[in-house]
Amino acid sequence: MAFNGNWKVDRNENYDKFMEQMGINIMKRKLAEHDNLKITIEQTGDKFHIKESSTFRTKDIDFTLGVQFDYSLADGTEVSGTWEMEGDMLKGKFTRKDNSKVLTTTRAVVGGELVQTYNYEGVDAKRVFKKQ
Repeated sequence: MAFNGNWKVDRNENYDKFMEQMGINIMKRKLAEHDNLKITIEQTGDKFHIKESSTFRTKDIDFTLGVQFDYSLADGTEVSGTWEMEGDMLKGKFTRKDNSKVLTTTRAVVGGELVQTYNYEGVDAKRVFKKQ
């Protein structure tokens, strides 16, 4: 249950290039770099409730590990996929509904920070969150 808590984005690595690879236009990319994203994570067994709150939207997400679900990214891209727990890491694999390409993401608590990584079509990015 190391993920439980309130997290606020602190820094990004290669996030603009990742979003560009995803096909997000420059205006949305520039805004997203400063979205002030806050995530609240509540884990109960294999069930997760996540609240994402940013400059652009607030969204509640409920999922169960290993069970496929649909999700809309902040830019409106529709994906479908699953989260799995591998050791102390959450691993997500999501397929875009518009082009069937795969987005992978991980979440892990490293040194007291929540580190979220992304990979899409060979481009990696990272967002690091500090606990509030």
